[in-house]
Amino acid sequence: MPGKKILMLTGDFTEEYEIFVFEQAMEAVGHTVHVVCPDKKAGDILRTSLHDFEGDQTYTEKLGHNVTLNKTFSEAEKQLDSYDAVYCAGGRGPEYIRTDKRVQAIVRHFHEARKPIFTICHGVQILIAVDGVVRGKKVAGLGACEPEVTLAGGTFIDLSPTDAYVDGTMVSAKGWTALAAFMRECLKVLGTEIRHA
Repeated sequence: MPGKKILMLTGDFTEEYEIFVFEQAMEAVGHTVHVVCPDKKAGDILRTSLHDFEGDQTYTEKLGHNVTLNKTFSEAEKQLDSYDAVYCAGGRGPEYIRTDKRVQAIVRHFHEARKPIFTICHGVQILIAVDGVVRGKKVAGLGACEPEVTLAGGTFIDLSPTDAYVDGTMVSAKGWTALAAFMRECLKVLGTEIRHA
């Protein structure tokens, strides 16, 4: 089976692990991941953040490594039919790119085409910015996103930090500590089978 093409939506200060780990794991099994950010081109730098839970009431945030984008946003917009899935990485990026009408149109395309949609942590903020995407769905994310998911007509699933949830072709998880389970479920939805000899 040929590899799939996945479009990853990011913005400055998207969660570092949710970019690097997802991209490299998918590419390791033969898929292509295009990492894009509104108004940025292939070769441009994206700054990332690293969130952690260190005993405070909410997460802490540190500066992560820079990512070099591998696809121009405007080109990806014109080639949506060539992608098999969209992935909304978490961190702080989603809180501002979700207001971009072009990002909303991309998500709407995948929703209406019934293609797989993957979301982790704050990534669900991008989905709830598009009417109908989470309506009637069970979806996980960072706990702070629960009210928004509910208001958008979805059912928020409070998963353990290492689990993922699948509702049809939508795969979701709480945060980067769930990346192993999250990617395992994403691969199943993509039809990728890994066999150990």
